[in-house]
Amino acid sequence: MSSAGEPPATRSIALDPAQRWRAFWVCVAVAAFTILDISKVNVGLPSIEEALGGGSTELQLVVSGYILAFGLGLVPFGRIGDQRSRRTLMIVGLCAFAVASVLCAVAPNIWWLVIARFLQGVAAGVQMPQVMGTIQQLFTGRERGVAFGLFGATVGLATAFGPTLGGLMIALGGPSDGWRWIFWLNLPLCLIVVLAAVFVLPEVRRPSPGRLELDPIGLALFGIAVISLMTPFLLTTGSPDDTPARWWLLVPFVLFCAGFVAWERRYAQRGRSPLVPLRLFRVVSWRNGNLLQLLYFAGLPTVFLLTAVFLQTGLGIEPVFAGMVTMGFALLSAYTSWLGGKLVDRLGRSLVIAGLITVLSAIIGLVIVGYVASDEMTPWLMAGVLAIGGIGGGFVISPNQTLTLAEIPPREGGLAGSVGQLGQRIGTAVGTAVGLSLFYSTVHRGSDGSGDTTVYHDAFGTGLLSTAVCVAGALAVAFIDLGSRRRAARGGSSEA
Repeated sequence: MSSAGEPPATRSIALDPAQRWRAFWVCVAVAAFTILDISKVNVGLPSIEEALGGGSTELQLVVSGYILAFGLGLVPFGRIGDQRSRRTLMIVGLCAFAVASVLCAVAPNIWWLVIARFLQGVAAGVQMPQVMGTIQQLFTGRERGVAFGLFGATVGLATAFGPTLGGLMIALGGPSDGWRWIFWLNLPLCLIVVLAAVFVLPEVRRPSPGRLELDPIGLALFGIAVISLMTPFLLTTGSPDDTPARWWLLVPFVLFCAGFVAWERRYAQRGRSPLVPLRLFRVVSWRNGNLLQLLYFAGLPTVFLLTAVFLQTGLGIEPVFAGMVTMGFALLSAYTSWLGGKLVDRLGRSLVIAGLITVLSAIIGLVIVGYVASDEMTPWLMAGVLAIGGIGGGFVISPNQTLTLAEIPPREGGLAGSVGQLGQRIGTAVGTAVGLSLFYSTVHRGSDGSGDTTVYHDAFGTGLLSTAVCVAGALAVAFIDLGSRRRAARGGSSEA
């Protein structure tokens, strides 16, 4: 469990297999409802708009504000978790998540909800790095692949079942207050998992002694860079009121990103511990894996969001039934995630490539269905196409996670996993903004006030094309990584 050369204070604490797997399932529960809150709120957006008002910008912030805050917290709290108690931080994050969920549930207006969602995202950013770091610390070798397979299955279920669960809450609570039930549901879930964390979750390794080192200047530069990158996309809604001036924020992003890299190098040269050790980016498997999942998460969550919006606003389907369209994806991706965790050691990156090709084919299938199918048959055909996509989806997330972290020391698992999670959140924010912008801009351009719903079919197809481009980009990265692995293997054989 411990790494050679690792300081005694940070070495793993020996746990028997039963303790390891109990701790794993607590971590999985934390990750599940953290991810669940990204997808289950999507289906409630029409109800939130009807109850609280607000335009497309405010509704976009309800979704993307959570993602932004989530992303901002991942790296610094991953760094803290690698130095201090991951168990304590997980419990603190869970309690904060519960409080923020209550604030969301009682929101009297749209801006209260936006701020509460931001706070909820901060809490998610506290707890998720501890999940990744703990799993990395608990398991090694083939057992780690199985663990990440089960973890990926849970994430897939949470992502795809989110719209169904959100739609069910709206059906139970009614069109005016049902969206509040989406947030009230988090309270009992948090309480159950907090109790499990307190009484079941052990500390997986001894915290580092001495003063906490967090690199405050690096943290400030990092935070400004991330905000500058994500804000223009958060303010992109497809409305004619969108101002082009928001894209100027990408200039400070480039400047602060360059400043962050320069500072981190200087900080490391002085013998200090930087916020993000740049040496991680020299690990090819880690670098390629994170780029792949950034592109993949720019595509896949947007598919679920656009499908839910299209079925509700374009075809007039009730939220609970619109959410059920993704159930086949959820179930099959959960199974193939578990299966992928067992196969990844033997098949490697080829398994991820097969999964990406299947997902890309499913997205193209959804575009075709949106254009040619009748309104009555569309939900059924989409459910079938997404079920096929789910087979591939499970072969992407968990095997890629295993391959990405394979060469990372367990003592840096929290930070390394946090950077990957940040890439996922940035990808989701950017992909959601681009997809929704294309959807709504097509609606605005094509709507003539006659009530013709044909424009929604065009908008759905246009929005999904952006997700197809992202998944195709992830596929290209997977092929590049496969080539680098084969070259490295040939080089190793010739040296031998």
